[in-house]
Amino acid sequence: MADPHDKSEDGNYVVVARRYRPRGFDELVGQEHVCRALVNAIETNRVGHAYLFTGARGVGKTSAARIFAKALNNESGPSAKPDNESDVALAIDAGQDVDVIEIDGASNRGIDEIRSLRANIGVRPSRARYKIYIIDEVHMLTTPAFNALLKTLEEPPEHAKFIFCTTDPERLPITVLSRCQRFDFAPVEVPKIVNRLREIVTAESAEADDAALELLARRAAGSMRDSQSLLEQVLSFSHGQLTADQVHAMLGTADDVRLHALASAMADRDTSGAMRILDESIDAGIDAGRLAEQLLCYFRDLMAVTVDCDPSLLRHTSASLHPELKQLGDLWGLQTVLAVVGLIDQTLVRIRHSVYSRVLLESTLIQICNLPDLQHISNLAAAASNAGLTSNQKKKPTLIPRRTAPASSELNSPEQPRPPINDQQATLADDQASNTTQTSSTSTITSTSVDPVSSTQEQQTTATVSDSPKTTWTPEPRLAVQNAANQGTTHAQHSDDSTGVHASNESLTATTAPPTAPPTAPWTQTEAQRVWQEALGDLESMTEAFARMVSKVVAVGTQQLRLEFPANGNLAMKRCELPEHRNTIVQAVSQRAGRDIALDYYLAETVAAPKRAETSGNKPSRIQRMREIEANELVRTCIDLFSAEIVRIDKAN
Repeated sequence: MADPHDKSEDGNYVVVARRYRPRGFDELVGQEHVCRALVNAIETNRVGHAYLFTGARGVGKTSAARIFAKALNNESGPSAKPDNESDVALAIDAGQDVDVIEIDGASNRGIDEIRSLRANIGVRPSRARYKIYIIDEVHMLTTPAFNALLKTLEEPPEHAKFIFCTTDPERLPITVLSRCQRFDFAPVEVPKIVNRLREIVTAESAEADDAALELLARRAAGSMRDSQSLLEQVLSFSHGQLTADQVHAMLGTADDVRLHALASAMADRDTSGAMRILDESIDAGIDAGRLAEQLLCYFRDLMAVTVDCDPSLLRHTSASLHPELKQLGDLWGLQTVLAVVGLIDQTLVRIRHSVYSRVLLESTLIQICNLPDLQHISNLAAAASNAGLTSNQKKKPTLIPRRTAPASSELNSPEQPRPPINDQQATLADDQASNTTQTSSTSTITSTSVDPVSSTQEQQTTATVSDSPKTTWTPEPRLAVQNAANQGTTHAQHSDDSTGVHASNESLTATTAPPTAPPTAPWTQTEAQRVWQEALGDLESMTEAFARMVSKVVAVGTQQLRLEFPANGNLAMKRCELPEHRNTIVQAVSQRAGRDIALDYYLAETVAAPKRAETSGNKPSRIQRMREIEANELVRTCIDLFSAEIVRIDKAN
């Protein structure tokens, strides 16, 4: 560390950041990983020819480059602890050594400067072991300058070393990056900055509160040089006694208490109270733009506390405010806090391009005070989504086997659609019934029903319901009762017969699964159309919306349906072909048909519209076009699902 009393250089005052600049690896604060790597390279004689130091401003890149240069050019040989009192070390610290050339890349960025460097690099060092080039802000060099440097950078003389320092490594060509050993300098942590500032305050024979030093460290945002510059500024203002109030007064910032009061007023929807606190803050000398920045930092910490972070993760507020922040975060809710962060961020962008920073900040505070409880809305939406899923599942459940003994209340329930029954199923049911022996009592319901295929042919069916443990079901008893009541021919018989089967003409018994043997008789077009319409009612809302775009249903053979989509229904057909929709449709149709059904999708052929005279009278009006679009099934479904409305009609390309 420099002599604290050596405050002059040739009679001129030297600023704190220069007087307390680190002179050894052990004094470089916050960059232990870089120091360890450089020290090991020196001790193991693995020193490269080109290094790249990257990081934010004021974190020690140039200081590390000078320390590394002193270590390499130490008089007794390369050493991790060079003699800082030697002539070479003192000259390097002052930036005046002839063998350590420091170049400002921002002002010497052209190809001519690099050509001069290449011409002189072959000259051996005058008194040291290496000729070291330290190029600060190297990203400012032009592309031709980088190109001129590449060959020299790849194969420099043995006595030449390069150290590049930059805050923007992304602007360097990849050809340069690949020739350098890169070291990333991290922002210095707040506690380490506080400890360094306390050492400087003691060396300056001054006193400072811990809260004041912490404010300066947080304000520096990880930059050691910025914190030292702020400290020097506040020391000149405080006359040797540094307090937190003096720091706020000098920097024009609001303290944590004022920020918390302002946030609490906004959380309580107290618009007038928030405006009053803002007015008092500006009257106290706090800039509106600076206050907006502090509010953004405050809400960053509030956001961290709301998601249950520890006090150690607070970056801009005191750890003592953690309980109050936790209470405020629970009151406000995470979603509302995130919305406030977004609003303040947008306000900061607008403030940078406006002279009315106060008006913009006031309008933002009013917006925040009138924000709805977004967390409550989010919770309600999540609950409604779960409730909607349960309701949808209850509304359209997957078909499951029926109970063998339905309750009496089911017989009186409203009519439900039943699976279609063909001749082959009836024959199979008769064979099963003839071979079945049951010991329990059997209820037999006989009714007259109308054949779904032919409206003129009537047949008498008998539904048999048993207490047998087999998972079998018959055509809906309630449907049979309802049909029989309509025909006036319903009668019930109870028998203790060992066979448990009574049939006037046919006995039907169906299982929940489709028959193992495929039916041989093809199904009719009428039956296929009916099965498709019934299956649509079993689909979920979104799948049903796409399936209803089918314009024609064609029965093929015994186990196939061809579904024709209109010529403009390509999107709906592609959606129906997705596995999540196709499997649902196949299952619903198969359940309704009582057999395994294969579906085949295709588009209808496009019919060329007849040419019409292009006159204004033949063109449909906007209202007619609107009505045609609203009549579309898919459009109406989207309007119902999303509570949407048609605002514009664009012509298709």
